[in-house]
Amino acid sequence: MANTEAALKEATASIQGAIGAALVDYGSGMALGTVGGGEELDLTVAAAGNTDVVRAKVRAMEMLGLKDEIEDILITLGGQYHLIRLLKGRGNVGLFLYLALDKQRANLAMARHQLKRIENTLEV
Repeated sequence: MANTEAALKEATASIQGAIGAALVDYGSGMALGTVGGGEELDLTVAAAGNTDVVRAKVRAMEMLGLKDEIEDILITLGGQYHLIRLLKGRGNVGLFLYLALDKQRANLAMARHQLKRIENTLEV
C-alpha cells in the first residue's frame, strides 16, 4: 500500500503527460497532498475549485435519483485534461484524486487506467 505522497509521485511519474496531481477532501476542499503543478497550475486552487464540481455532480445525481457511483469526471480544456477520480472503499469516502494532463502528450485511456490502479494501492 502506498501513502499519499508516494501515490501522487507515482501518478506524475508514470502517467504520460501529467502536469500535477492532488489528493483532495471534497468535504472541506483541502488538498491532503500535491505533486507537480507550479506556475502552470496552482494545485491548491484547483483542489478547492474542483471540490465544487464534485459536490455539484453528487447533488445532481441525488436529485435525479440515480443509485450509481461516480467513477471519474473529465474536464477537457483546449490544452489540458483534468481528471477527477472519486475514491471508494477503506474509509476513503469524501476523497478524490485530481490529475491534470497535457492534452498533447497524454493518453487519456491509459491515464484513467493507471489512476484507477494507483487508487487501489493508496492508503490514506
